[in-house]
Amino acid sequence: MEWQGIVTLATLFSVLSALALTRVSADLILMAALAFLLIAGILGPVEALAGFGNPGVITIATLYVVAAGLKETGAVQWIARRLLGHPKTEKGAQLRMIAPTGILSAFMNNTAVVAMFIPAIQDWAQRLGVPASKLLLPLSYAAILGGTCTLIGTSTNLVVDGMLQTRLGINLGLFELAWVGVPLLIVGGTFLVLFASRILPDRGGVTEELDQVREYGVEVEVMGPGPLVGKTIAQAGLRALSYGYLTEIDRGGRLITAVEPDRTLQAGDRLYFVGAPECASELRRIQGLKPANGSVHKLNVENHQRCLVEVVLGPEFPALNKTIRDSRFRTRFNAVILSLSREGKRVPGKLGDITFRMGDTLLLEASHQFVEQYRFRRDFLLVSALNDSTPPDFRKAPRAMGILALMVLLSASGLLQIMEAAFLAAGAMIVSGCLTASRARRSVDLPVLVVIAASFALGNAMTETGAATWVADGLLGVGTITPWVALALIYLLTALFTELITNNAAAVLMFPIALALSEQLGVSFLPFAVTVMFAASASFITPLGYQTNLMVYGPGRYQFFDYIRIGLPLSGLVALTAILLIPQVWSF
Repeated sequence: MEWQGIVTLATLFSVLSALALTRVSADLILMAALAFLLIAGILGPVEALAGFGNPGVITIATLYVVAAGLKETGAVQWIARRLLGHPKTEKGAQLRMIAPTGILSAFMNNTAVVAMFIPAIQDWAQRLGVPASKLLLPLSYAAILGGTCTLIGTSTNLVVDGMLQTRLGINLGLFELAWVGVPLLIVGGTFLVLFASRILPDRGGVTEELDQVREYGVEVEVMGPGPLVGKTIAQAGLRALSYGYLTEIDRGGRLITAVEPDRTLQAGDRLYFVGAPECASELRRIQGLKPANGSVHKLNVENHQRCLVEVVLGPEFPALNKTIRDSRFRTRFNAVILSLSREGKRVPGKLGDITFRMGDTLLLEASHQFVEQYRFRRDFLLVSALNDSTPPDFRKAPRAMGILALMVLLSASGLLQIMEAAFLAAGAMIVSGCLTASRARRSVDLPVLVVIAASFALGNAMTETGAATWVADGLLGVGTITPWVALALIYLLTALFTELITNNAAAVLMFPIALALSEQLGVSFLPFAVTVMFAASASFITPLGYQTNLMVYGPGRYQFFDYIRIGLPLSGLVALTAILLIPQVWSF
């Protein structure tokens, strides 16, 4: 091995150390490595930047748009509400959750599935009386396992498929991985149902401490006809909000202050909630409710172009010392006041009768452009939009699901490549109105794409300099090994890497090593490539290895050791199943 190979291995070691031991973002670390390899002359511009034109990376970027369309229309919540149901036991709840999560994750980005399911599972857990900590980590694991069932289920599969296309001209079918992925989901899901309740702690869920945040009062109305009419407070999911609580119901002028969970909702009921600003976002995501403030419907802004905004009134606000009713706020700012907080507490009384004071914090419904328009105006001291506060357009959920189904059908039938079908689906989401062009642009997670694309530079350097062959020779040097043992070694090394660094980076770095090892043994590379796919996704032991594990860390009040306790046996079980099955499907 020449100096270029030594420098490449030193760069690889530095990247792994920086990712595992520092808080520097992964995209900066990988781009720094790419720049170094380019400047040092180890790679030319074409090899260094090859990842940015890889079909797998482009497909991932396009699928972000498809997932955003499903999210904007509330399609996942629509499915969850119909599939979760009302199981009687903890194990029943886990089973009812794992099955739909795994199936959904097979066809859309598993990170998006978990992001949309977390609030639904928290609410569901409280309604069932099951600690959220017993469900949220299995939710993440089910999404990871479900993602291995199809080529589009996880970005790792697409990345490795892209490398197979580029280097060897091999195209995997959409459902080709299901021969191993489905058994893994069944085996892993069964393990979680049988043992998660015993292994995972009872820590409940995390709820916002309302006395430590700005407290608002939010009023909504039950739509009639609508899906909530005839349901109880508990069945509608209104008893267990993460950021607020129901204080009273106004039913035809009669005030119901002691609201029992089994009280049935009627059309036209006005429900009054108290809580943090995020409470308004939660309520907007529940189908069958609408803002009780009539002015909201007079806004000159389409529903899917609205969001929630917090503003703090400044000394030059023109309506200071006037009531909200007399201020003509909606006409002046094209925004509607949903609630008002003063010194961190809600102000009692009718909203229209409250007099503005300097420093008051208002919760508004406004257009996405409101923040940019008024950020530097002296009317307000602070203007801040709430994340993810645009209400889903549930009417378009069937349309979005139809587009997803069409994408899967076109890809599975072989009429179109996965990338082509994804482009068509993304365009259909925008043209059909499921997603605006601006939201589509914002949905693409650029840092993740940069990490994946920049990882290719390291992978190419490992191949070009002979470093991958040197590592493969080192693995073979431990003694005479069979292809099956080599496969197990590749799986274990990839699984170790994916716990320390990102799953996609682990796949890109192990790909050339697996290729060199298969060439040294004189056997087919395909089972080794598939092994890298599955092992890179099988991150169960730490919260850092996979993004969905980190997403449930806070809401489930987990500790690092919780992941080790349940993740180690699950990883062993998944590894054994995968290593036994892969050579049966893709022979050496």
